[in-house]
Amino acid sequence: MYMRKYLVLLFLFLLPISSTAQENNYFLMLKNKKVNVRYGPSLDHPVKYIYRKINLPVKVIDKKENFRRIIDHKRNSGWIHISQLRPSGSLITTNEKILFKNSTKYSKPLAKLDQGRLLKIIKCEEKWCNIKTGDYSGWIIKDNNIWGTIN
Repeated sequence: MYMRKYLVLLFLFLLPISSTAQENNYFLMLKNKKVNVRYGPSLDHPVKYIYRKINLPVKVIDKKENFRRIIDHKRNSGWIHISQLRPSGSLITTNEKILFKNSTKYSKPLAKLDQGRLLKIIKCEEKWCNIKTGDYSGWIIKDNNIWGTIN
């Protein structure tokens, strides 16, 4: 009897912790061509490095007031002011990928996308995403070889 109450209390205590951890792990993308990444969550902290790539997807791993602690596809991390971020709609290739004309492996291959290529999402379906990158647009397979959000 006491053991059951103990387990229920333990479960109720741990539930908010796990939901908070899940809330913090989401993707945003850089809003501007130049974004400062800081050592800490305020404008008083020095700049650690500067991103110079608009629409780069970053993963939020913590937040404090108006700052978000992010990590990128190369495992660099730091704090960015929320005004420099927006909802994500982009991906980065983590390995080479083939861009197809339609959402099937049997359609015409259009290009080979190198590792680290920035892709703008047009829309995603169950196993495929329609993307645009440079002069190309087409479909890629959703798999573990991409970094960013997939709706």
